[in-house]
Amino acid sequence: MASSLIRTLSRTLRTVTASRFMSNVPENTVYGGPKPQNPNQRVTLTQLKQKHRKGEAITVVTAYDYPSAVHVDTAGIDVCLVGDSASMVVHGHDTTLPISLDEMLVHCRAVARGAKRPLLVGDLPFGSYESNTVQGVDSAVRVLKEGGMDAIKLEGGSTSRITAARSIVEAGIAVMGHVGLTPQAISVLGGFRPQGRNIASAVKVVETAMALQEAGCFAVVLECVPPPVAAAATSALHIPTIGIGAGPFCSGQVLVYHDLLGMMQHPHHAKVTPKFCKQYAQVGEVINKALLEYKEEVSKHSFPGPSHSPYKISSDDLDGFLSELQKLGLDEAASAAAASAEKIESSASISYQ
Repeated sequence: MASSLIRTLSRTLRTVTASRFMSNVPENTVYGGPKPQNPNQRVTLTQLKQKHRKGEAITVVTAYDYPSAVHVDTAGIDVCLVGDSASMVVHGHDTTLPISLDEMLVHCRAVARGAKRPLLVGDLPFGSYESNTVQGVDSAVRVLKEGGMDAIKLEGGSTSRITAARSIVEAGIAVMGHVGLTPQAISVLGGFRPQGRNIASAVKVVETAMALQEAGCFAVVLECVPPPVAAAATSALHIPTIGIGAGPFCSGQVLVYHDLLGMMQHPHHAKVTPKFCKQYAQVGEVINKALLEYKEEVSKHSFPGPSHSPYKISSDDLDGFLSELQKLGLDEAASAAAASAEKIESSASISYQ
């Protein structure tokens, strides 16, 4: 009886110990709240607010798949934005309008698997929140539950967009706003045109940003507006502004992954790469060079060589294999196998000399 009780207690203790070891929930917080953050854990809104309060710049970069997310994570970027710009730089469209919510969710899930530290923000694509507040909340819920994001971003400052932002915040979901050039509104704007370049437009940028703040947004993207307008909006708000083509006076900056890396030299991409983007590398040239070298080596039969043909068969097994091929009447196949073995051995001996 006693031994049975001891075994039961022992199993229970192991289970509790394992669950505590595996869980991210500490033992001494009310309702199992989050652990205190360290540099290797997910960036939170609280940390962003602290950076903003201290005047420290917030870094944001887009990502659309697992590899790009890993790079953004490794670089220690604060916020990883899964942008609807994927429509252009990944899917090859001329605008952000064609991409669907289901397509965005695929990108979100891939990024969530790769970026473990940055705050993850997913764009609500065009057509996923304009109809009514219920549609907006439902779409935002999917971005968090199915996409693995921490927050969503939506564009524009019309009454319906601000109402959508407020409803999503009231549903318990963090929202990043977006004013200035709003690519989803190019039908109304008449193309990808900078905003805030006259008095009325400049005032509208500031007022819209303030309205989004009032709706509960934790930050606002300012895209393609003159630096004085961005500076005014940044001063008027008590939440961070994230600039893109808006000058140096915002609380932080965001760039598209492909743009800042100089990923593509294709004419289509050159057509949509914005003037404000600084290219910190010419990764596209490196990729093109590597692909051309690969093509040349394969064409010349110099790849793969011995160093990239690592899987061996012993001489005894090779002899047996050749014998079996001959029994099957595959004499030419046997000869080809024998010749290839001699060639690989000869090439290997030369490369080692």
